[in-house]
Amino acid sequence: MNKIITEITPLSEKDCFYLVDRTKDCFNYPIHHHSEYELNFVEGCQDAVRVVGDSIERIGNFDLCLLGHGIEHAWEQGECQEKNIREITIQFSADLFGDNLLNKTQMADIKRMLAESSKGIAFSTKAIMHVYSRIENLIKLDSGFYQLVELLQILHELAVNRDYRQLSSTSFAKAKVNSDSRRIAKAQEYISKHFKEDIRLCDLAKLVGMTETSFSRFFKLRTGRTMSDYILDMKIGAATRALVDSTTSISEICYDCGFNNVSNFNRIFKKKKKCSPKEFREYYQRHKILI
Repeated sequence: MNKIITEITPLSEKDCFYLVDRTKDCFNYPIHHHSEYELNFVEGCQDAVRVVGDSIERIGNFDLCLLGHGIEHAWEQGECQEKNIREITIQFSADLFGDNLLNKTQMADIKRMLAESSKGIAFSTKAIMHVYSRIENLIKLDSGFYQLVELLQILHELAVNRDYRQLSSTSFAKAKVNSDSRRIAKAQEYISKHFKEDIRLCDLAKLVGMTETSFSRFFKLRTGRTMSDYILDMKIGAATRALVDSTTSISEICYDCGFNNVSNFNRIFKKKKKCSPKEFREYYQRHKILI
């Protein structure tokens, strides 16, 4: 059966990171995942397609993403006509920093960004230009020690500026709840367990000890989304995961993920993902390999 390839990266246990700078004329590596973090920079990729989790997007001439543990990803040819594509890939293991170092105050921004990369994050063009010279310098340095220092500088600047957005839905990426607010974390934990059911605002407000109005405002302030949008994204993410991982019919997936009818599911799915559930499944199947 079709499965997503698990890449065994060249990263040695004795090395802090693996770095490769290559030029190619097309994108041809299938959708895959691996246990290491990956910072991937691509230049000359206008109109290529980036796949990260259940996010499928056409990209511009520059692209920079940080990919966390296990998230599926690939860059596909799409309508890219470039024949001089440059790709710089940096992979490092989850234990590079260790919990002791990550828990230090000075590492707080990097720790947060690494946690958010579990859903894959894409940096804005402005953020890419901000670290572009550092990426070039990282390639040119002869010393592995100074390369590591430069990598830390890149991660720090990207983390501090926060000029990025998460790509995949939480439920598709099976990402852990990550919030500095105990009330929001409690509400998110409840939603992750019960999103297939009918969740009412009054129940969540009562759960965290707030009025409905206050909780609604607080939730949007902390998450950037309304409660209903958040729950809907959880449902869509569960649906995309089922479309990728199973051969279950679309109608069964629709009801299993908490939608009331297939036509409504199809309409919402297409609005969120810019394609139908059938097209989404077919896209993933085309870009898998047999293992």
